[in-house]
Amino acid sequence: MIQHSDPKGSILGVDIGGTKVAVGLVDDAGRILTQARQPMVASGTAEAALEAVTGAIDSLLSTSGSGIRSIGVCAPGPLDPRAGVVLNPPNVPCWRNFRLADKIAAKYAVPVKLDNDANAAALAETRWGAARGCRYVFYTCIGTGIGTGIVLDGHIHHGRTGSAGEGGHVSINYRGPVCGCGKRGCIEALAAGPAIATRARSKLGGKLSRRSLILDPVHGDLAAVTSEAVGQAFAAGDPVAKEILQETVEFLVVWLGNIVDMLDPDVIVMGGGVAAMLKPFFDDIQRRLPSWCVNPRAGEIPLLAAHYGADAGIAGGAALCSDSS
Repeated sequence: MIQHSDPKGSILGVDIGGTKVAVGLVDDAGRILTQARQPMVASGTAEAALEAVTGAIDSLLSTSGSGIRSIGVCAPGPLDPRAGVVLNPPNVPCWRNFRLADKIAAKYAVPVKLDNDANAAALAETRWGAARGCRYVFYTCIGTGIGTGIVLDGHIHHGRTGSAGEGGHVSINYRGPVCGCGKRGCIEALAAGPAIATRARSKLGGKLSRRSLILDPVHGDLAAVTSEAVGQAFAAGDPVAKEILQETVEFLVVWLGNIVDMLDPDVIVMGGGVAAMLKPFFDDIQRRLPSWCVNPRAGEIPLLAAHYGADAGIAGGAALCSDSS
């Protein structure tokens, strides 16, 4: 399908993951007008993976009946956002030094921008979401991993090579557990979903094993415990789950104290599945933050839940192409 740029059309946001491609039409107010999801072909040839993406786009455009003026793509990193090149993503191994933006632009004849999901989501929250109107924004998505994005004066901070903003790999304990990145004590290795599950299994399976509602969703199978099971048990009032999440909060407060002293943001925006289960602790995090900062006004910085949930990638892709970007 050849698509010609429509100056009055919507922006098409594309969110590419290891297992799915999500696409959506987004208007100038950040509203997702329509969306669709299809499986991603991550193992195979580079062209097969590209066809999975263009197939999802074609399917949406064929049913929407409206034109588009640009396409913004959230793709797995590492990548070069300036050149529009996916470098060597673990989740899509067939794309090595793959010029994704150029390939999509050539097919649809519209401008295409590319970035990673956390950077793009940070921009969407700044343009249209929880951080709307703020100049200095720190965004984090806490789920299976911890991604972060920095927006300064309305623009993503990419750094010299495009690799800035890897806040999930800031270490708060140089003797801590080894992170997937190879460093020790990264906040991702301490506070992301798998780390929460590991702590839960340790507490429940130790010498002083404790009965907990955490085991109910997994039918007593300790090895199957997930962070989601911890969250469900916490919501039901389980004390062990509460203890585990309070420990997670301890790590996050230390980490965010470093972030505040480095960036002095207007706002901190937190999204992702783990962040959703930690929302009851947001006030506590904000209250305790000044004790981990030298910034004398750290207590003025609000901690807000992200506006975009599972649709952050679609909105983020569109934000890359928004008029003020």
